[in-house]
Amino acid sequence: MSEQTRPGMRLNHYIASCGICSRREADRLIEAGRVNVDGAVAVPGMRVAGTEEITVNGRTLAGTLQKVVVAYYKPVGVTCTARDPHADRTLDEAFSYPVRLTYAGRLDRDSEGLLLMTNDGALIDAMMRGSNGHEKEYIVRTKSRIQDADLERFRKGVFLKDLEVKTRPCQVERLGDYTFRIILTQGLNRQIRRMCRAVGNEVKKLKRVRVLNIELGAMKPGEQRQIRGEELDELYRIAQAGQPRGDKGGSRTRSSKHK
Repeated sequence: MSEQTRPGMRLNHYIASCGICSRREADRLIEAGRVNVDGAVAVPGMRVAGTEEITVNGRTLAGTLQKVVVAYYKPVGVTCTARDPHADRTLDEAFSYPVRLTYAGRLDRDSEGLLLMTNDGALIDAMMRGSNGHEKEYIVRTKSRIQDADLERFRKGVFLKDLEVKTRPCQVERLGDYTFRIILTQGLNRQIRRMCRAVGNEVKKLKRVRVLNIELGAMKPGEQRQIRGEELDELYRIAQAGQPRGDKGGSRTRSSKHK
């Protein structure tokens, strides 16, 4: 098997993902013969699985690919798929990162907001497992005035005829005549849009502003930031604990900045 067809990722991407240098600088190091893979001098364009012994300037890199989590503000119009002949713009076209990342919890084309992108399959599984009840928070604007009775139905759970399922009770806060905040602990397909249709309304704008402890904050459409430090540690703690954010697994207490 040639290096060009070897499975995995390009060596320059792998080196960049380990925080050693940029991909361009990694290419220069490889061309200069300063990178070894399993004891052999690396060649430009080669691919690695991330399990090899890789050295750069004599320094041995980790034997497994560094786990990365990135917060991305998905704009309206971007479809969460790698390839779709009917999509105007796919996520692969809109989002770029040196390491191949996958989204944890999709957003439909007409929705916007926070997507968590990662190469950690175990984290994705923990975050998306419905039984874990992890929180996802949205700001919703409807086409018609949303009634108090409708918001109360959302809080208690709404039966969705097309899916033949009742939604879990959730937290709902009115923000205006046409807008509300909702915190879900399940991820049914197009759930909020279906809930609004169930009460005779339609979604005009839907933005996801939080997933577990990661918040969209002041990010703008198309922007991204890597999750690091204490924020990343808390994400893993919550995801692996199998419970929503809050004291001893209770519902999240709203901070003053959301009021």
